[in-house]
Amino acid sequence: MDRPLVSIVTIFLDAERYLAEAIASVLGQTYDNWELLLVDDGSRDGSSRLAREWAAREPARVRCLEHPGHANRGKSSSRNLGIEQARGAYVTFLDADDVFLPDKLERQVAILERHREAAMVYGRTLYWFAGDGARDFMSKLGVRPDRVFHPPALLTLFLRDGGSVPCICSIVARREVVRALGGFEERIQHLYEDQVLLAKLCLAAPVYVESGCRERYRQHAQSSSTVAIQTGAYDPLAPNPARAAFLSWLTEHLAAHPVADAALARALRRAWWPLHHPTLHSCWSAVQARGRVVRRYWRAIRTRLRPSPTGTAA
Repeated sequence: MDRPLVSIVTIFLDAERYLAEAIASVLGQTYDNWELLLVDDGSRDGSSRLAREWAAREPARVRCLEHPGHANRGKSSSRNLGIEQARGAYVTFLDADDVFLPDKLERQVAILERHREAAMVYGRTLYWFAGDGARDFMSKLGVRPDRVFHPPALLTLFLRDGGSVPCICSIVARREVVRALGGFEERIQHLYEDQVLLAKLCLAAPVYVESGCRERYRQHAQSSSTVAIQTGAYDPLAPNPARAAFLSWLTEHLAAHPVADAALARALRRAWWPLHHPTLHSCWSAVQARGRVVRRYWRAIRTRLRPSPTGTAA
């Protein structure tokens, strides 16, 4: 049986330092029926030239796309351009500074071929510091994996526990479902733009969560999220305008596409609470932080006083 085509959408903006490594990770896939769409979001460095060189070298499988006038339109518009031009049965998103592990496509396409009811699959992702001195760590799932979850269970989880939201490079989805849902929301171009698509998919269709790790999500000082944190545009631990924009979109989306689920409604209200009551949230966070310090202190004391095998305190 023919293996279905997978469209890999890689958006980039001044990514000359990392783009070749991302492309190499696609070329190294054990699954070979793919196309790579390199979407240039107005780069001014050598990454535009690099992308064109790869398209010339692999014309049957690699294509370069850009906005009219070589414009910078943002992440959502650039990914949507890739989705529009994609020909595959499946679509996945590899940002220019990340890499796929060799069995990414083979494993996840096989899951979707077995579970025809699922519109998307995702798993764990390695948060990768690429040897800069920090320790790599694995993302958490927040659920028991290797099974299908029906709407809106995963979105409810993501609202309750932001740490369980999958990386955009983790997913493989059915292209026709993504297109039918309108792809990415172009009024949200930066920060939480990936969560919009995830919310749409988790509301519209079953999703398979697997236990494997299939990609490396690079952590570095020039990444868009790191820059946003450094400039004060985004604080992952506190209420911020980017999260407010996402929750506003989600509230409107649920008003237009109602879901009768009490747990989801509660999770959305709880997600809004810190933004509606920032002072109370700040006070409560301080109380929680102090409580964690006290608990760590008492655990240390108990460990110190625990009898040793010889019968004396440790």
